[in-house]
Amino acid sequence: MNKVSAGVALVTGASSGIGYATAAALLQAGYRVYGTSRRTPAAGPAGVAMRTADVRDDASVARLIGDVLAEAGRIDLLVNNAGIGVTGGAEESSVAQAQALFDVNVFGPMRVIRAALPAMRQQGAGRIVNISSILGVIPAPYNAIYAASKHAIEGYSESLDHELRGFGIRVVLIEPAYTSTGFDAHGMTPDQPLAIYDEVRAQAERLMQRGVTAGDAPEIVAQTVLKAARAATPKLRYTAGKMAGRVRLLRRFVPESAFDKSLRKQAGLPA
Repeated sequence: MNKVSAGVALVTGASSGIGYATAAALLQAGYRVYGTSRRTPAAGPAGVAMRTADVRDDASVARLIGDVLAEAGRIDLLVNNAGIGVTGGAEESSVAQAQALFDVNVFGPMRVIRAALPAMRQQGAGRIVNISSILGVIPAPYNAIYAASKHAIEGYSESLDHELRGFGIRVVLIEPAYTSTGFDAHGMTPDQPLAIYDEVRAQAERLMQRGVTAGDAPEIVAQTVLKAARAATPKLRYTAGKMAGRVRLLRRFVPESAFDKSLRKQAGLPA
């Protein structure tokens, strides 16, 4: 596939955090950038055309893609960034809550991709960047629902990349670790909390807060997105930041028993 030159980019969840930084970086790199937010009105980086869209709603996504194509004529780069999390024991989230989280983190990207693909196929070129997480690579105690959604988007993206290469379209995954955003403050809380998990849930929340506070700047993730967008022959997966890179390396080469022991120690769980 030929290198994707600066063209029209669409970034979901661009009003804050990783999405905001990514939209700004793409604009600086010469892309014409559209960003989305569920809230109206939504502020994005200066120069980014913000649109209201809910990735949970088929009609909202169809309007978004239709409006961008009517105005810009094409979509060269799609960055699926919108996402939410939940911290707590897996059994503290009802199936309905898990479905609500998957509706944003998994089915949201699926909706946007399906709506954008006809135009990308007609162009004969395009790049889709899905923001995953290092929790799509490793087990994550007290983040089981969120980690499951990221494992799902990893499998979906890898399969999709094989399907779309013949049309000149590539799919890429970005895997950040802790990132200094408001992600922890805007996540779900378990809808069926159990007292037996109160102490460990609070501990997991503190660990998440410390990680986010000390995490990588969202601009580091944004630069990784830009690297993946510009690559003539992109890799399927890019880790973003030093921690994510170390974790992926350890997961690959450290024996499973040793990795398990280290993970439990880091999470403050008994051996």
